Amino acid sequence: MPEPTSVNAQIVDVINQVQTATMSPQVVLTSGAGKAYQSVAQTAAITVQDAADALRNISTIATTAVGVAMAQFLATGDPKYSQAMQIAQSMMTSATTDFSNIGSAAATVLKEFPSG
Repeated sequence: MPEPTSVNAQIVDVINQVQTATMSPQVVLTSGAGKAYQSVAQTAAITVQDAADALRNISTIATTAVGVAMAQFLATGDPKYSQAMQIAQSMMTSATTDFSNIGSAAATVLKEFPSG
C-alpha cells in the first residue's frame, strides 16, 4: 500500500478559495436568479416575436381581403363588399391592439421580475 503524500498548503488554500468563490450561498443565489431572469427575458422576447408574426399574418389576410372586396365593390357596387372592407379593417385594429397588449405585458413581466 502506497504511503500517503502531503499536499502543499497553497494548493489546499487555492481549492478552498475556488470552492468559496463558486459555491457560497450568495454566489449560487445570484447565479440562479440571473439564469431565471435570462430565461424569463428570452420567453418574453419569443412571445413578442410570436405576436409580431400573428400581426403580420393577419395583416396579409386583411390586405388581401380588402383588395378582393374593393375590386368586387368597384365592379358591382354591392355594399356587402364595403362591409367586408370594414370587417377587415376591424380585424387589423384588433390584431394591432393585441400586439400592443402582448408587448406591454411582456415588458411588465420583465420589469417586475427580480434580476438577481
